[in-house]
Amino acid sequence: MKICFIINPISGTRKKDTLPDIIRGGLDAARFEPQFVFTERQGHAHELARREVEKGTPFVVAVGGDGTVNEIAAALRDSNTALGIIPSGSGNGLARHLHIPLHLHNALKTINAAHVKEMDYGLVNGQPFFCTLGTGFDAHVSDLFAHSHRRGLKKYVSIIAREFILYHSQFYRLSINGKSVETKAMLVTVANASQYGNNGYISPLADISDGELNICILLPFPKVLAGTLAVRLISKTIHRSPYYRAYKGQEIVIERTKADKVHLDGDPFEMDKVLNISIVPHGLKVMVE
Repeated sequence: MKICFIINPISGTRKKDTLPDIIRGGLDAARFEPQFVFTERQGHAHELARREVEKGTPFVVAVGGDGTVNEIAAALRDSNTALGIIPSGSGNGLARHLHIPLHLHNALKTINAAHVKEMDYGLVNGQPFFCTLGTGFDAHVSDLFAHSHRRGLKKYVSIIAREFILYHSQFYRLSINGKSVETKAMLVTVANASQYGNNGYISPLADISDGELNICILLPFPKVLAGTLAVRLISKTIHRSPYYRAYKGQEIVIERTKADKVHLDGDPFEMDKVLNISIVPHGLKVMVE
């Protein structure tokens, strides 16, 4: 079977020059006929993946971080081509949720198994997301991280620590399956998967194939509790905090006071003040263990 590996050469912190040879060495040659292409610019991964869908390629593998995965998955959605992931980014949120190993050789075992399941994805103002959509503090941090010259978890944490002191909660008006919710919040995250990445579980109970999105609201909280909430985020207990509100729905509208940044699977975008969000059940085929 034909399989195309789309490699983002600037994702993460390691060089990717030798990756095709390493992947060939671990790939089941009796099952797969591989092709390797490198992305050259933002949006290129989507273009390359779309061509493979048009050719009827059964498998396209994203070799990169969450942004690369989002671009490729957006091209593969609602098609018969399945997404594979070899995680090599900073957060690797979708890969972690799907229990795809972060080590290259173990990730290739998942590819070789060629087990395919269907997962849901979300839409916000027509743009797809597969892991999380966020507005508020998480989108603010995502924007600063995207414009940083340094990558990696250490830089991400340093931005959070610096900006947390300065950030002010915003007012949001939500409609969730027709039910109204109004609140000030540090952030509002709509989660298809359980985590942002780096094992930061904003929605620990999220099920990627249940036909519903999880709406997670972090209320304003005393600054002294920041460390406690960070521990909850990593230990999958954030949903037990008294400053956390959770809802589920298929049709969500979030109204903000102004147009502002959102993040889709960790990448920042400027969007209108009104976010119209819906779910597409079982719209993406993905390779899992």
